[in-house]
Amino acid sequence: MILVTGGAGYIGSHIVKELTGRGYKTAVLDNLSTGHRASVPEELSFFTADLLDKEALDRAFETIRPGTVMHFAAKSIVPESISRPLDTFYQNLTGTMNLLSAMQKHGTGKMVFSSTAAVYGEPADVPINEEHPLKPTNPYGESKLFIEKIMSRLADSGSLQYISLRYFNAAGADPDGHLGEDHRPETHLVPLILAAAAGKKDDLLIYGNDYPTADGTAVRDYIHISDLASAHILALEALLKGSKTRSVYNLGNERGYSVMEVIKKAKKVTGKNINFRFGPRREGDPSTLVAGSGRIKKELKWQARHSDLENIIETAWKWHQENPHGYRD
Repeated sequence: MILVTGGAGYIGSHIVKELTGRGYKTAVLDNLSTGHRASVPEELSFFTADLLDKEALDRAFETIRPGTVMHFAAKSIVPESISRPLDTFYQNLTGTMNLLSAMQKHGTGKMVFSSTAAVYGEPADVPINEEHPLKPTNPYGESKLFIEKIMSRLADSGSLQYISLRYFNAAGADPDGHLGEDHRPETHLVPLILAAAAGKKDDLLIYGNDYPTADGTAVRDYIHISDLASAHILALEALLKGSKTRSVYNLGNERGYSVMEVIKKAKKVTGKNINFRFGPRREGDPSTLVAGSGRIKKELKWQARHSDLENIIETAWKWHQENPHGYRD
């Protein structure tokens, strides 16, 4: 049995779909603060619980006895982590420590962990590989780095085997049209651009046009959510086959796009005008984040199937057009 924490969220729900499609017995735990119950198949075991609730975690583990945990539950909004750092540290660190304690108590020794490129901070070199110095510029990235350090110590003690996947920018939607991105409020660039294209927003606010990039806007590496999901399956299978005690992999397409380039692609996909305006940079936002994903390609044989940015935006646009009000929870 695989327990997916945060399995009703954007990324978690796509992982659950991939797991169930491949025949893995799967259960979900989510506090539904940002996730949607409607994104998870009704027939799956679902625990509405927070990782801060130790008793609820115990009940979940006693009920399903998971062999592996895939951990996505976290506060992940960078500006929020800067304005309310204690909330981010408390939820992410205390919640994960509670989860790890429950795993030890119930004999669950394997974890696939949802980490982030935010652990690197402002890059010294691009593309960024896994050996890059770890200097996060915001509390969200720091919280994920602390968790990686905790897991490494547990691996030293022989009580945990884990794979940590450091995402760059997840985007797009399930090509089958069943799942998409529905944050409330939305903070991610692609759905915000599409909301402007659909007339749901008067304009798009771009944070900063004075970065040291070709057009002054921040550059990011976008990975399709389905490619992210396939990487998690490979990580899970590596753990189940007795992979190394610990591994860390970057996940991206090794190609960066500026905000203005993403807008241009979205105009082409949607055929709509997209109004935008510039505002000041957000604190803690690096200028350029582009992945070096050679390690996961070599060691786990991962390959992106939806690397084209237009395709990524097309799948997102299709889902938003068919679900203009998001999930019906």
